[in-house]
Amino acid sequence: MQANYLYDVIGVIGVLLIVGTYFLLMIHRVSARELTYPLLNAVGAAFIIFSLLHNFNFAAFLIELFWLIISIIGIASAVRTRMNTHNKKL
Repeated sequence: MQANYLYDVIGVIGVLLIVGTYFLLMIHRVSARELTYPLLNAVGAAFIIFSLLHNFNFAAFLIELFWLIISIIGIASAVRTRMNTHNKKL
C-alpha cells in the first residue's frame, strides 16, 4: 500500500509542477525563454512518468514523454541563450 501511495504522491507533485509552471507563465511570473520554465516542466513530466511505472497507461506515458523531450529541447535552448549572452558580455 505504501508503494502505491509513493507513486501517486510523486505523480501529483509532477502534475502540480507542470500546471503551476503554466500558471506562472500565464501571469507573467516566468518566461518560456528562461531556464526555469522548461526545467520545471521536465521535472514534472519525469515525475509523472515515474508514477506511470506503477500503473502504466500508454497514452499518458506518450504525452509525458513528448512533454519531457520538448522540455529538454527548451532547456538546451535556454542554456545556449545564456551562454551566448554571457560570451557577448565578455
